Amino acid sequence: MQSLFSYETLVHAIAGATGSVVGMAAFYPLDTLRSRLQVEDSNKLQGSSWELLLKLANEEGIDSLYRGLAPVLQSLSVSNFIYFYTFHSLRRVFYKDTSALKDLLIGSVAGSINVIVTTPLWVVNTRMKLEPKSYKTLLHGLIEISRTEGPKGLWSGTLPSLILVSNPAIQFMVYEYLKRHFTAKGSFDTYSAFLIGAVAKAIATTLTYPLQLVQSRLRAGTSLKPLWKDVKSKPSVLFRGLEAKLLQTVMTAALMFFIYEKVVRLVLVIMRVRISKR
Repeated sequence: MQSLFSYETLVHAIAGATGSVVGMAAFYPLDTLRSRLQVEDSNKLQGSSWELLLKLANEEGIDSLYRGLAPVLQSLSVSNFIYFYTFHSLRRVFYKDTSALKDLLIGSVAGSINVIVTTPLWVVNTRMKLEPKSYKTLLHGLIEISRTEGPKGLWSGTLPSLILVSNPAIQFMVYEYLKRHFTAKGSFDTYSAFLIGAVAKAIATTLTYPLQLVQSRLRAGTSLKPLWKDVKSKPSVLFRGLEAKLLQTVMTAALMFFIYEKVVRLVLVIMRVRISKR
């Protein structure tokens, strides 16, 4: 129980939540673009990510690129706190010696717990981003969907989300593997964390992207029938929006791990200094 509820685990959770919020805030317009590319069936969104961002800013205003930012940051902080806390606490409890396979298993368990707890938050987020006048706040959205659609609406898209725990699981497996490799050579620092965080997220996102697309459409309440019709004639539709997703998630993850390692090191150093002075 001391391993499950420890100050060190809490530090990892707070650092992970902090890093994710800063990373998402920095690259949020790309996440907005990704959501629209995944959900909308219109052909109006054609071109490179940069061209589409400029087009949306010109046609709908710059504020449209930051639509729903506050609830996303609120949900992300809760989500990553739960994930980092669960991942590191389970790691301390069950495994003294780590390996890539063990990290993958722990990441899958942590991801499943995170999905079950936070899916309602992301359902509201997706709808607020696509329909800005639908809900006033995150809490208002949770209450309204609960009232009108019940638990089924709040947990829509849970199945692909549970399958998608493979995304953070793969991400953390690759990150921790590369981190151990760099540490063994004595060359791991926060800048290395930025690099391997980007690599880990790029691999995880590319491997799981079709499931993410289905997940986004289910959360938005959009029918999957048009998507399946398009897939039959053009399978590459399953990767629509991948460029924007990679740009956003890779840079967000890189910045998140950079800040995460910075915060963990700083706080643990302060804790050790205080303990040594007692």
